[in-house]
Amino acid sequence: MNPPLDSDLLRTFLAVATTGNVTRAAEKIGRTQSAVSIQIKRLEEVLGESVFERGSRGVTLTPQGQTLLVNANRIVGLLDETMASIRAKPLGGPVRIGLPEEYGYTVLPRALAAFASQHPQVQVTVKCDYSAKQMAALEADELDLAVIFNWEPPTMGEVLFVDPTVWVTSEVHCVHEITPVPIAVYQRSDWCQKFAIGSLDRNKINYRVAYSCDTGGGLKIAAVSGLAIAPLARSNIPPGCRELTETEGFPVIDSSNVVLRRNPRMTNPAIEGMAKVIRDAFQPMGTAAL
Repeated sequence: MNPPLDSDLLRTFLAVATTGNVTRAAEKIGRTQSAVSIQIKRLEEVLGESVFERGSRGVTLTPQGQTLLVNANRIVGLLDETMASIRAKPLGGPVRIGLPEEYGYTVLPRALAAFASQHPQVQVTVKCDYSAKQMAALEADELDLAVIFNWEPPTMGEVLFVDPTVWVTSEVHCVHEITPVPIAVYQRSDWCQKFAIGSLDRNKINYRVAYSCDTGGGLKIAAVSGLAIAPLARSNIPPGCRELTETEGFPVIDSSNVVLRRNPRMTNPAIEGMAKVIRDAFQPMGTAAL
């Protein structure tokens, strides 16, 4: 029987992999250089494979080491998450969150469900609406936290990541080649008039409004079905659709900041815990955008 893979060996492996040097890895985890070398040797004995190639300037990952890196990050992350979950004190009280519809099905559902499961005494209430209405709800003390789009450099709040809005078309229907090009827009939206339609006007694109709605889901329907092109967040392009590019005559509409805004008059540990959950949920998207 093969010996078990110790998590301590994986943590040492990650320290060496991220620093590229045994000496720096030893300093990072507070061990001697010889102790780190012994652990890496032990890891390679357990695996029966070399995970590093040694050189005069440090170490580099072998193909087997590259594979291990992905799994080691996942395993160690899960162990740390489990420990934090066990040690965390249960939270209680109400938390009211405002979210854009764009992320209600993609980024946040699992994060919110995990938070609710870990803290069953917290009463989570979610409001999906436009950014302007979320801001009004914050001002009226109807929300504690809100994730909003900010199309200008934000002066308040925490930028979670940048999610440009682009024109989106069906991969099957070439409606963007029609003149005038049919477009889908939000009804009663100052943003659509200023940014989406404004981008068409600036680029002298002949268009007609073929579809109007009040939801991002409606815009997706228009794009997927081939009824119109639609302005959507780049992270929210539905299957069967693609972004129209500047070479096709459709430049990026805006570079929307996705911002977490807090109600300064409302604070408690449950709200702070939820803010961290939201921040962590968006972190992979921010990393992918770099």
